[in-house]
Amino acid sequence: MNARGSLEAASGEPPAGVTSTRRDRVPRIDRRLLVAFGLSLLVVGGAGVALSGAFDRSPTVRLAGHDAPVLPSSAENPGDIRAYNSPTLVQNPVRPANLAVSSRIDTPFYSCALDVTDNGGASWSQTPIPAPPGQEAKCFAPDVAFSSDGTLYLSFVTLAGNGNSPNALWLSKSSDGGRTLSSPIRVAGRETFQVRLAADPIRPDRVYMTWVQGLVTKNLGYAVPGNPIVAVRSDDGGTNWSRPTQVNSPVLQRAVSPDPVVGRDGTLYVVYMDLGNDDLDYEAADHGLGGPPYAGYYRLVLARSQDGGVHWAESVVNDRITPIVRFIPFEAPFPSVAVDGSGRVYAATEDGRLGDTNVWLWTLNPGTARWSEATRVNQTGINPGSWRYRPKLAVAPHGRLDVLYYDRSADPHNVMNEVSLQSSFDHGRSFTSPVRLSSRPFSSKIGYGAREGIPDLGSRLGLISDDRAALAVWTDTRAGTPATQKQDLADAAIAVRGATRLPGAAKDALRYGGLAAALCGLALIGLVLSDGSARGSLRSAGRECR
Repeated sequence: MNARGSLEAASGEPPAGVTSTRRDRVPRIDRRLLVAFGLSLLVVGGAGVALSGAFDRSPTVRLAGHDAPVLPSSAENPGDIRAYNSPTLVQNPVRPANLAVSSRIDTPFYSCALDVTDNGGASWSQTPIPAPPGQEAKCFAPDVAFSSDGTLYLSFVTLAGNGNSPNALWLSKSSDGGRTLSSPIRVAGRETFQVRLAADPIRPDRVYMTWVQGLVTKNLGYAVPGNPIVAVRSDDGGTNWSRPTQVNSPVLQRAVSPDPVVGRDGTLYVVYMDLGNDDLDYEAADHGLGGPPYAGYYRLVLARSQDGGVHWAESVVNDRITPIVRFIPFEAPFPSVAVDGSGRVYAATEDGRLGDTNVWLWTLNPGTARWSEATRVNQTGINPGSWRYRPKLAVAPHGRLDVLYYDRSADPHNVMNEVSLQSSFDHGRSFTSPVRLSSRPFSSKIGYGAREGIPDLGSRLGLISDDRAALAVWTDTRAGTPATQKQDLADAAIAVRGATRLPGAAKDALRYGGLAAALCGLALIGLVLSDGSARGSLRSAGRECR
């Protein structure tokens, strides 16, 4: 073969001045290579498109292990008939495995408890609470909070007299994660009801207390409306306290159940319930005998202070909260409030507006003044008239919102409680399916007040959340009977796997780059298999690929 023939074979064109006597064709070996290359582009492109979505996984929330009593020695002892309820669960920001839970004890004697763990809740031990000098040994209604430097604060009231009225408000603190407590410091005097604690997440020495200050009280209720919600602040770790300032508007005369939280910018938020014209519960017009709930509406209100509790502004979260139950106002159920790192505020409570009782959530987005429409957290109950109630909110560092609540959905008689948790990964717009935390249903009819028809499971539940897990604590009555009224605290851990997704730029590169490669491969194969010349095929394929 001469050089000119070699050039012709390589280029696919006849030599200059020579006319081709046959139709130009791509050599067989070239056709195979080009088809193989086109198929490779097709496979690679398809793989890119598939991979662009292969890393997308929906978030999952599941029970990790099983539920267990916080204090097995108490729960498994038939002779121990104490009624533990109303837990507050907190986590040490310095040592995350160090947790503390406070609870009140209603029977057989009024008291309070503090349990701590250093292994994330695998086991708990109870810490003795020092009795203030000169006070009756009736510690009651405790609350607990960790400051940003790991100091634990415990508040409680002491009761006095045959009526067991609050005689003084006290604060103890711990520098060893709750293993020991300091001698109590007196914070306020008589008639301090529903006391709650909140620590500033940035300033380690700043801590707040809120409560309902009884002005005129009587047995099982307030004698007159107008008993204010107040707040105090300490900037030296609880040694000295500011003068109380009124949180609620004076126009709202029957305000109860203040739940405080401090945002990362130092704003103090307090959500509370205004009972409107409900003298039946607030002033105990029923004499504590129970009966149908108040027939009117309540208001859910958020107060906030940006100057350390000196001045307050309010917004009504919702003004048509439908009551579901009768209660003693000194121990009324708390709504729940939480704030995320961006300043988004959530508020939740139970509501009977649909004929059965559901958990409802409202959201106040950063920079806005208007609350969102109500979002029902739970799914519709399979039994009409069943309850989902007493919600507790917690926000994980990266923004996941968890909601814990009592759940009677499975009981057609609306008596047996279970405990459920749901999570939102889109700021409260939608929620995962409920995860049942309690391994057995337990009766809602066991507890103080059962004989009067108003059994009390406590005013709140406990919940903490981080990005990969959550821990819940609730009042559990499975070891109790109507005669003993025994209640225990139970806990359960939740494992969380967030949604996984490629970054948007990487996903687009895989998706659109893969699509382009696949189209290029298809074009190349089609052109090669057509009856054109190799040169024309290459040029056309090149234009398609470009």
